[in-house]
Amino acid sequence: GLLDAISAADLLQQQDIEDRNNDGISAKYNRVPDAETGEIVIGRFGLKAKQPTLKQQVAAAFRDDIGITNSLFRQESCTEQQVKCRRAAQLGGHSSVEIPDKLLDLVVTFNRLLGVPPARDLEQAEVQQGRGLFYQSGCHQCHTPSYQIAQDYPNAAIAGQKIWPYSDLALHDMGADLADGVLEFAASRQEWRTPPLWGIGLQADINGEQRLLHDGRARSVSEAILWHGGEAENAKRHYMSLSKADRQALLTFLN
Repeated sequence: GLLDAISAADLLQQQDIEDRNNDGISAKYNRVPDAETGEIVIGRFGLKAKQPTLKQQVAAAFRDDIGITNSLFRQESCTEQQVKCRRAAQLGGHSSVEIPDKLLDLVVTFNRLLGVPPARDLEQAEVQQGRGLFYQSGCHQCHTPSYQIAQDYPNAAIAGQKIWPYSDLALHDMGADLADGVLEFAASRQEWRTPPLWGIGLQADINGEQRLLHDGRARSVSEAILWHGGEAENAKRHYMSLSKADRQALLTFLN
């Protein structure tokens, strides 16, 4: 919900497709259809930012992940070649959507107000050292630290907050090693949305393991950094050039 509340204007201020400032970073926002309005707007959810709003992300998950059609996505996601899928979709005899808006909105509201894990131990000397190294390494160029949500945002529980997601929600070319061969609207095979970093240090505690990047190939934050390429190549090389103690301080800050 907090990511949904960041104003589009604040995000678009970061767009620099042609790298006019010559910093090697060319943030680009995916342009995707809003299923409710039909407008083409910026994407902010999903690995390649193909969903523009939290509601659409939830509605798409209902349809694409578990086959439940809804008012945003009324048709099953079976392709023409998936004959068995299309036959199975007809077995229920549904003449309308499979989840009413009342229930869909409840799930959206739950996700909108789901709390973000609070940052921890920020006053520790090693964490403060790591924070400085985060900026020195250039990580903040894509992992934008903070945003201010408007005071007049429609949801009072969210309005007026300063949030720290550490993401620009933009697409970046991450190099050939992370390419997946998939095009999603304006996102190329090598482009990925910058994932927010909040809560990243609790993933192993909650899930029992840490799996990072789009396909879970990285088993730690350090591995994820070392897979960075493309626009993030310089930041990765800066990380590799740090002393062991400095690398550990940076990882401690991220965690």
